[in-house]
Amino acid sequence: MKQRKFTFIVTLSIAFVVLLATQAFANGAKEKSSSTPASSASSTKLMAILVPSLSNPFFVAEENFANAEAQKLGYKTMVASHNDDANTQQQLIDTAIARHAAAIILDNAGADVSIAPIKKATDAGIPVFLIDREINAKGIAKAQIVSNNFQGAQLEATEFAKLMNYKGTFIELTGLPSDTNAHVREQGVASVLSKFPDLKMVAIQTADWDQTKAFNVTQTLLQAHPNIQGVVADNDTMAMGAEAALLAAHKPNVIVTGFDGSPDVINSIKKGEIKADVLQPIATFSKLAVEEANQYLTTGSTGKPEKQELDCILITPKNVNDYQNWSMRSGS
Repeated sequence: MKQRKFTFIVTLSIAFVVLLATQAFANGAKEKSSSTPASSASSTKLMAILVPSLSNPFFVAEENFANAEAQKLGYKTMVASHNDDANTQQQLIDTAIARHAAAIILDNAGADVSIAPIKKATDAGIPVFLIDREINAKGIAKAQIVSNNFQGAQLEATEFAKLMNYKGTFIELTGLPSDTNAHVREQGVASVLSKFPDLKMVAIQTADWDQTKAFNVTQTLLQAHPNIQGVVADNDTMAMGAEAALLAAHKPNVIVTGFDGSPDVINSIKKGEIKADVLQPIATFSKLAVEEANQYLTTGSTGKPEKQELDCILITPKNVNDYQNWSMRSGS
């Protein structure tokens, strides 16, 4: 009798654990339901929204804008982070396929490693709409909607050169080597700063878009180049890390610029610390991807070209008060 009771308890415990694991859903993914009446295209359908990180403010905002738009259109949403890991991304896309998602909105984990899983989803009848980052292939995703990173990098570099009075030594912090955006921004910066012979780049190093890494990299570079006068950071988390390292080293006058348009950097500009930033149209492209997904599911076409580039905006102390929630106020 005791053995039967023990077996029953074990069986019940295992069943409970399995239930919890099922509800936990694929490495921390969240599912959100809409209270909005479903449209004909979205009735009972699921839209997967997969981003690199749910701790980086940029990607959190990206997810929030896309998720809000999807729910507004009546979709249920599955939200998850792949943490820039190709295997995790593959697992999440497999989960979306298994759950018969209507569409996938994806900020991908790499320009090359993402091609196969995107093709797998497409072959399974699930259209994929890329935001923020491109892949090195055409005709697989239904849309690739990104910031004009080269134009944005030129905006940053032009303002940086002006702030430096077109002379002095500086370092550049670049993003993930696997990310096309990192290379494009680096090229955009170089296309401007290379024209000024009195501006000397003494080091260029990746900090993988990460604030802590940028802090550590900047500290290390300061040991080798204690008299640098500027830092070009190719995204905002790296700009924040660099600024923190400079303040810790009692070098508040070193000029730092960023790229993204995050509230943290905007506040830093208002305090007179970071000097300028480039705003990516994150609110626009996140919503647009969902709208085009809905259009495709409704009509079979987005009505737009696959590759879509949206221009960036320079933010300085002169227009910083026109900024609100990852965008500029209308008419600014």
